[in-house]
Amino acid sequence: MQLFQDQQFQNIDYTITVLPKGEYEACQFQNCNMSNLDLTGYIFIDCTFENSNLSLVKLHNTILRDIQFKGCKMIGLQFCDANEFGLSLQFETCILTNASFYKTKLKKTKFIDSKLNEVDFTEADLTASIFTHSDLSNAVFSFTNLEQADLRGATHYVIDPETNKVKKSKHNLTGLEGLLLKYAIDVD
Repeated sequence: MQLFQDQQFQNIDYTITVLPKGEYEACQFQNCNMSNLDLTGYIFIDCTFENSNLSLVKLHNTILRDIQFKGCKMIGLQFCDANEFGLSLQFETCILTNASFYKTKLKKTKFIDSKLNEVDFTEADLTASIFTHSDLSNAVFSFTNLEQADLRGATHYVIDPETNKVKKSKHNLTGLEGLLLKYAIDVD
């Protein structure tokens, strides 16, 4: 397996050019099109993806450690298929719709200014994660650990406190509606 360290990959359309299978360490991918790639078995450690399209990328047993996504389009990713050992991700200003984090352990993950519509967080461990200014429309929280999570500034979420762990989570007054929805309580 090839090793790529401290390299920058810019303006590359990987639907035309092949991304060599290997281990990428401290690399930056900027303005790249990686949509529909099969990244099965690839290794990414301490990498940054900026303004890139990663929609429908296959992540079977992909290693993702200390990865930052900034301004990326990431529709339909199944993070639950990635290698769970050391899985560590951060998202900023990303479109992350129809993604799945089913049963993933993502403590202290930052989801900043991102669109998380219809994302499945079922049985995920999001302890102490941050969702600042993120849109969680139709996101699924079921048996999710959100203890100490910061949802202040997040919008459009519905979280049932009876089926999710929410102890010491932080919310704005506007977020109370999403916590009380099942009780049909009107909050002004």
